[in-house]
Amino acid sequence: MRKIIVISVITLDGVMQGMGNPNEDTSGGFKYGGWSVPNSDAVVGEEMQKLMQPTDYLLGRKTFEIFTNYWPQNAEVWPGINNGTKYVLSGTIKKSDWRNTVFIESLADIKKLKNSEGSDIQVWGSGKLIQLLLKNDLVDELRLQIHPLTIGTGKKLFDDGPIPAAFKLTACLPSPSGVIIANYKRAGDVKTGTFEV
Repeated sequence: MRKIIVISVITLDGVMQGMGNPNEDTSGGFKYGGWSVPNSDAVVGEEMQKLMQPTDYLLGRKTFEIFTNYWPQNAEVWPGINNGTKYVLSGTIKKSDWRNTVFIESLADIKKLKNSEGSDIQVWGSGKLIQLLLKNDLVDELRLQIHPLTIGTGKKLFDDGPIPAAFKLTACLPSPSGVIIANYKRAGDVKTGTFEV
């Protein structure tokens, strides 16, 4: 069975939208794009490079569209991104010129992928997909970069009601700019009161 690892850059109030640049995701009139840039420092960059190792990826359609417009031509920044398999959950896109892209259409397809043999699967961006995974208890780990600001509006990591679940902190690193890099693994069931310590 493969692990599904959610990697997300968020604000203190959980906003994940448009973290990289002003034009990354302006849907819903979002005007704070690029909010993570002022807090990027050497520690944040080093930790990000550790996450950008070759693996397989599970992406939502919108994140895939953002990625496919940038990463195929900039793979020197992210070694292995072109070689890793990109599994894309989409009901509208069926093909892509980006090599190693596989389109899937349903929660059942995700469960089948998780139960297959292979490397861990990273989820980058993909807010609606993450919420689907959280609702169906399919997230094994959360790797979060929490930036010291609030925005109040925009797409949030925990929108749309995840199930009650416990996670155990496995690593925590503060950066000089105030970003908290925190890794969590699934560790129990809130409803039954069973927790891993």
